[in-house]
This record gives sequence, structure tokens and C-alpha cells, in this order.
Amino acid sequence: MTHITAKSYAPSAPCQVAFIGLGVMGYPMAGHLARAGHQVTVYNRSAAKAQAWCAAFSGHSAATPRAAAQGADLVFCCVGNDDDLRAVTLGEDGAFADMKPGAIFVDHTTASATQARALHATAREQGLRFVDAPVSGGQAGAQNGALSVMCGGDAAAFEAARPVAMSYSKAFTLMGEAGAGQLTKMVNQICVAGLLQGLSEALAFGQKAGLDMGQVLDVIGAGAAQSWQLDNRGKSMIAGQFDFGFAVDWMRKDLGLVLDEARRNGATLPVTALVDQFYAEVQAMGGRQWDTSSLIKRLMS
Repeated sequence: MTHITAKSYAPSAPCQVAFIGLGVMGYPMAGHLARAGHQVTVYNRSAAKAQAWCAAFSGHSAATPRAAAQGADLVFCCVGNDDDLRAVTLGEDGAFADMKPGAIFVDHTTASATQARALHATAREQGLRFVDAPVSGGQAGAQNGALSVMCGGDAAAFEAARPVAMSYSKAFTLMGEAGAGQLTKMVNQICVAGLLQGLSEALAFGQKAGLDMGQVLDVIGAGAAQSWQLDNRGKSMIAGQFDFGFAVDWMRKDLGLVLDEARRNGATLPVTALVDQFYAEVQAMGGRQWDTSSLIKRLMS
């Protein structure tokens, strides 16, 4: 069972919400909504996962995204990629088919900015509202209700969604128009990938030099080299522990979105492109589901 840490919720009037996608992120996020007093209906591709969630949180499950969204004020979503997102929003069984007029679809999937803009336009045509809202903070952030959420869309829809979304967030910020949330998440992933490669090289260098790397991390973590990755992944990387939730496969998907967008906007990302190939090597080593900090494995063989 997924452990979910209790938190103090931002005040918001209880409302009827739906949550689509109960993966490592969506399951605890939906749980925080239920604990905050909202009436939650969930949909998951695997019905057994939805049933388990309902048993844990006394919510309701639905057989399709459309059925989950029916009557909801807000529909939250966290699925895998653009194709998954289209599958749960569009078509006869998609959420958009039966959302009530003016309802808001808040998408926490890390998807392309192009897809976010397209769904925002489709939602508007159908009298709905859409906010692209990818998250940062990983599985621990979802469980602890401490995610950072970067949003794109209309200000009124954002403001309406924010008090409810603070059930599982420490920050919920409007970055601009539709697609801006996804673009901000791409900036985040560029930073994370580069930091993890640098940290991997530093740890590998220090180990080959014969240093006590636990002590090294304590010392440099108090100076200019300090980062979230160093604080939270440095010692586990030394120990060869790579089971922290955000898998290499997902990072490669995200970096693919980054590199596609860079080709469109003309950004030059040589380090990001190189780290993406390093992650391909980790996949070839059998590390598709290892945590992204497993970049160090390439350097320690």
C-alpha cells in the first residue's frame, strides 16, 4: 500500500472531483484530495488499482474517464504521455465527453506543450476549461503533499483550481498561457539531468581517488555544490540504491519532449542531448526502471 503522509490542507470548500490515473504519483495525490474532504471519483486503466484506492480512501471508482468526470467541478489527471492523455480526454469514453459546462480539467501529466495547447483549445470549444500542470517533487512529494506544480492556462481557471490542488501541493504557480506549465517542466528536467550527470562524475571521481565520499558529501553539501540531488541522492548513489520512484524510462520520455521542443524553438542543448544518450546506455544495462540517479552506474563498471 502506498504510504501517504498527513498534511495541513489549504482551506477550500468541499467539491466533487475526479482523478484519472492512479500511478505512483496519482494514487497519493487523489488520496490527499479525499483526506481534504472532497468527494473523489477515480478512474484507472487497471480497475484493481482503483478498487484498492477506494478501499483505502472511501471514494468511488468509475469504468471510464467519461463516467469519472460526470458531474465533477474539477477533473485531475496524471497519466503517462501524450497518447495516454488523448485517450482519457477525447473520444466517446473520454472525460471531455461528459464534463459539465465550465468544469476544469487539470492535467498533471508531463506532456508536450503542443498537446497542452491543443487540449486547451478543444476544451474551450466545448465550454470547458483546461490547465496544464506538470509537477516536480517525485513520489515522495506526492506522498507528503509537497509537490511543486507549474501551470499554464487561463488565470480564472487556475485560481479556481488552486485551493483544491493545494491539498497535495506546496506551490501551485501560474507560469503563463496554455503550454507554459509544460515548458517550465522541461526547464526543470534539463536542470535535473545536468545536475545528476555532474554529481555522478563527481562521485565516481572521488571514489576512484580513494576519498571517504560520505564525508566529502557532508563537506561540499555545506558549500556552493549543494543541491537537492546531492542532499537526497548522493549517499544512496554511493550505496548503489536506485529505487526511488522516477524511472529512467520516464526521464528519457521527458528529455525526448525537451529535445523535440528545442528543435522547434532553436535552443541549443548539447549537454542535455548527451545525457539523454547516457540514459539510453543505462536502459541497455537493464536499468529502465532504476531511479534517474543511476547515471553513476555507467561510470563505476
